[in-house]
Amino acid sequence: MLTINPKEVTTQKLYGLMVSTVGPRPIAFASTVNKDGEPNLSPFSFFNMMSANPPVLVFSPVLKISDKASKHTLQNAEATKEVVINVVNYDIVQQMSLSSTAYAKGINEFEKAGLTMQASDMVKPFRVKESPVQFECKVTQIVTLGEEGGAGNLVVCEVVKMHISEDILDENQKIDQHKLDLVSRMGGNLYSRANMGIFEIPKPISAMGMGVDQLPEDIKSSSVLTGNDLGKLGTVEIKPTQEEVDFFVEENKLTEYISKSSSEKIHATAQEYLKKEEVMNAWKILLAKNKK
Repeated sequence: MLTINPKEVTTQKLYGLMVSTVGPRPIAFASTVNKDGEPNLSPFSFFNMMSANPPVLVFSPVLKISDKASKHTLQNAEATKEVVINVVNYDIVQQMSLSSTAYAKGINEFEKAGLTMQASDMVKPFRVKESPVQFECKVTQIVTLGEEGGAGNLVVCEVVKMHISEDILDENQKIDQHKLDLVSRMGGNLYSRANMGIFEIPKPISAMGMGVDQLPEDIKSSSVLTGNDLGKLGTVEIKPTQEEVDFFVEENKLTEYISKSSSEKIHATAQEYLKKEEVMNAWKILLAKNKK
């Protein structure tokens, strides 16, 4: 058996070992606002329920390992003492992942991820309309666990109002876990889906995705492409060039197919590319149709 002394390995290695063994972990999709009312949205997998009376949720933004920087979510929670914790189901998992991109302060992750801001009743932060369950919370305390990179900060939140979509309720008004279809975090790029098992989403760390807000309007309003599809398209930094699009069409002999196909059919074809994680090819066929 491999034996490890935490003090004898790097924080990065220890972090990787721990998140790969403590899981699957539920995801707190935390919405906050800063002192000027600007929204922020970010997911955290160091999260769980800790009490029912009072109803308490706890999540932990970790200081960045490389430079000890704190998350905007933590800064906002300290300043305003309010947060909305939205649960993440499979329908919004790609958009949730996109929102974890390290966008600059002041950038609205709701817009980048293509999610809808919905006003809360008792706190200032917005709810994620697409999330099937949303908890409006007051921050009662923040427990700092250390000052070095990798240290957690326990944000203790008392639930003051809970919103549940009727779409996930059964005939007895209880939550149907199959309908809810939650996702959770594993190690590395891996997630676990309640209705399926382990799957992978590349983490948006090295690339700064353009975001769903930068997609052409006809793609954003597609009747075929899902929120997860749009989230994948938004992960690319730069769209393919016209030369790349033209080469793709010529190489695959798609000129006639594109000219005779409806936008819906082209979007469905792009969706098939996305299912195979061929995001750039999905972009190319979409842009080829737009050109026509």
